[in-house]
Amino acid sequence: MSKLIDLTDQRFGRLIVLERAGSHNGNALWKCQCDCGNIKIINGINLRNGDTKSCGCLHSETVAHQMQTHGFNKHYTRERLYGVWGGMLTRTRNPKAENYAYYGGRGIKVCDEWHDYAIFREWALTHGYQPNAKYGECTLDRIDDNGNYCPENCRWVSMTSQANNQRSNKLITYNGETLNLKQWATKLHINYSTFRQYINNGLSLEEIITTHVH
Repeated sequence: MSKLIDLTDQRFGRLIVLERAGSHNGNALWKCQCDCGNIKIINGINLRNGDTKSCGCLHSETVAHQMQTHGFNKHYTRERLYGVWGGMLTRTRNPKAENYAYYGGRGIKVCDEWHDYAIFREWALTHGYQPNAKYGECTLDRIDDNGNYCPENCRWVSMTSQANNQRSNKLITYNGETLNLKQWATKLHINYSTFRQYINNGLSLEEIITTHVH
């Protein structure tokens, strides 16, 4: 039996091997971290022969580049929708992006099929996207704010509607009245940041009213 080659801490393209992750069909599997932050289990053979060099992000970027270089996407890059697609990928995959902490940093991902702009574009145009809508009137929104970017969890809404779906607007019902955090803070005359901290600390609305409202 040949001795297992330890790949721990070795780099293969954008991948750093973290540890052994079992085996499949007699081949060693390795847990790897991509430069984009994603974790993926990869067959050691694919690492060593160069077949796998990233979690998949490298392929997506290469395809996008080829689409532009070879003219397929020449006019698409001028579309506002193309910018929406690019922004979605950036905030979920690039740790250096300004708002990454609220997306990729929370585990929010883009489904595999939407890594292809043509597929995302087709979905958008058949599910309510309006190319000529005024700014803020047609924005990409996740129905479940903790869910991924995918067809079943996304829709096109106005910026106002999207704001109402933010985590900061979590709805709380008390004595038959349902309000979001900001509305409850205003109603109870409590600083919003302070009120949100109470909620984050696990206090119920009743406990806040009993111990912090005078």
